[in-house]
Amino acid sequence: MFHLWIRAEQRKNEKRVGITPDDAFELINAGIKVTVEESTDRIIPTEEYYKVGCEIAKQDTWPGAPKNTIILGLKELPEDLETIEHKHIMFGHAFKGQTNGQELLKKFKAGKGILYDLEYLTDPGGRRLAAFGYWAGFAGAAVSLKAYSDQQNSKGICGPVSIFENKETVLAYVKNALLHVEKKFPKILVVGAMGRVGAGAIDFCETLGLRVTKWDIEETKNGEPFPEIFEHEIFLNCILAKAGGPVFITKKHLNSNRNLSVIGDISCDPDSSFNPLPIYNSATNWEVPVERIEASQTLDVMAIDNLPSLLPYESSVDFSRQLLPLLLDLNRTKNNSWDRAEEAFWKSLKEV
Repeated sequence: MFHLWIRAEQRKNEKRVGITPDDAFELINAGIKVTVEESTDRIIPTEEYYKVGCEIAKQDTWPGAPKNTIILGLKELPEDLETIEHKHIMFGHAFKGQTNGQELLKKFKAGKGILYDLEYLTDPGGRRLAAFGYWAGFAGAAVSLKAYSDQQNSKGICGPVSIFENKETVLAYVKNALLHVEKKFPKILVVGAMGRVGAGAIDFCETLGLRVTKWDIEETKNGEPFPEIFEHEIFLNCILAKAGGPVFITKKHLNSNRNLSVIGDISCDPDSSFNPLPIYNSATNWEVPVERIEASQTLDVMAIDNLPSLLPYESSVDFSRQLLPLLLDLNRTKNNSWDRAEEAFWKSLKEV
């Protein structure tokens, strides 16, 4: 039997959770001990976990858990940690040379802990097995379209965004915003159309009756230039940064003749060496959703790195159902997805 500890999230505006009470109940029935930290921010009340048999712990007490405990969270750990001793399941953003990721790996190395990065929890073909991608695409398209509508109103910059009750609420919110724009039907290009993120972005746009040009590997395999991008008003990047991947827009394009006025970098990996949009270098946030890259011929970049948190309940339920069978498989078989994730960790640790 292993012990899974669901920690409270540290990040502002992060209300998601990796496992729902219903799925925690299935883990418990399978003989897995589940501890859940108290949290006033989590979208699902702590009491719901208690009702299904989870043990409840005080918030942020996971560092004192037995060393063989596996800690499950989503976003970053507290910065003041000097060493990390447990096994952690989380989005570490640490295996592509990211600056903050390198610091995180040093802490794991010092404490002899192990990071199972959820981005590297894959099948033998390299396809991710548990992801928030669909809801990232859905919410990313929403914020990008809101940025477009605000921009068209006297070239205003997109104002703050906050949690939506459900997907119907966000659809209505953006539909209403577009009513006040002269050009209500911008041309939108989605790259990565065949993936989860792309599917979410396309679903959002098409539900509002918007035109979407859909690109994937076939349309990008020959590399730059991609002049078609600039014929669209909105460009939504839905592919992960990776070695050998295409570069879509560079600084030399900023003064080009273009219709493009909003870039939604939904995949958002500006700190990576493989950033496909090297025209900006830091993520945006809920308070300031876009960065204005070019003022004379307006170009705004939306690059929020926790987009699914705008729809925390729906995205948590979806993710939990994907993660559940993987957690049930933990420690049962060899050469499974956890072994591949651990191999990626050790490989990256050698470079620290």
